[in-house]
Amino acid sequence: MEDSRVVLPLLPRHELDAIRHKQLDVAYAKQSGSQMLDLYYPDGASGPYPLIIHFHGGAFLFGTRRDDNLRPMLRALKRGYALASVEYRLSGEARFPALVYDCKAAIRFLRANASRLHLDPWRFAAWGPSAGGYLAAMMGTTCGNPAFEDLTMGWAEASSDVQAVIDWCGPAGDFCLMDSQIRQNGFGAADHDDPLSPESRLLGHAIQEVRELSRLAAPVSHVHPGVPPFLIHHGEADETVPVQQSEALARRIRETAGADRVILRTFAGKGHHGQPWYDAEALTDEIFDFLDRVFQRGPAT
Repeated sequence: MEDSRVVLPLLPRHELDAIRHKQLDVAYAKQSGSQMLDLYYPDGASGPYPLIIHFHGGAFLFGTRRDDNLRPMLRALKRGYALASVEYRLSGEARFPALVYDCKAAIRFLRANASRLHLDPWRFAAWGPSAGGYLAAMMGTTCGNPAFEDLTMGWAEASSDVQAVIDWCGPAGDFCLMDSQIRQNGFGAADHDDPLSPESRLLGHAIQEVRELSRLAAPVSHVHPGVPPFLIHHGEADETVPVQQSEALARRIRETAGADRVILRTFAGKGHHGQPWYDAEALTDEIFDFLDRVFQRGPAT
């Protein structure tokens, strides 16, 4: 179980300063100081740029848009993609579905202002690790679902759809199954049912006491035939989010939208996000190759 006081290391300032073209501290809504994003652009390429929208991890309890887990995503700039890193309200400030509303508001803001921001409004991909993987999956599975929009946050005329999803080890299945899955796997702490678990704090109740809310909060519950293409990565030895969460989402996408809509890659012996293997360039190259195919792009120039 995670502690709400955990602070993830920030991306070193010199790495941030080395990115020549960027816009920092951009407000996409006005309800909270957490509703901010940073936007990074490639060097030497011309827009409008396809966009990767990053949602940070942190068990819904902590993390920021500039923690050092952003580093693999920043490689997108060398492949001709712009990158938006989005911060959202955490569970200590607001309960589900506030963070989903935030992320959709950020997408609407980016699309509504795409011309000014030099973005291609119909080549948006959502990418996140862990809690951010959950949010990326929610963005993909609830495309077009008005129940997950708060249009009073602004940019109501713009779509919050994304055209691709990269889910890194997100809890995308039913929260209420996580402890039984952890016990089945034989490693990790089966503490997700605890009233102070990240998932329980997100929903405002112990998850087993609000099983219908837990079901409604799950990306797997909202898969529909029109979901965008998904690429899912998950370590089979993940001690925090059991791999069965990603397997359930991939299975539902195949059954509902077709096998060509999802690629699931699991990795034997590998653990949760934040461990070094997630930073491997080969892994991020696979993601950019996937996005190039989805967006029908050639090599970056």
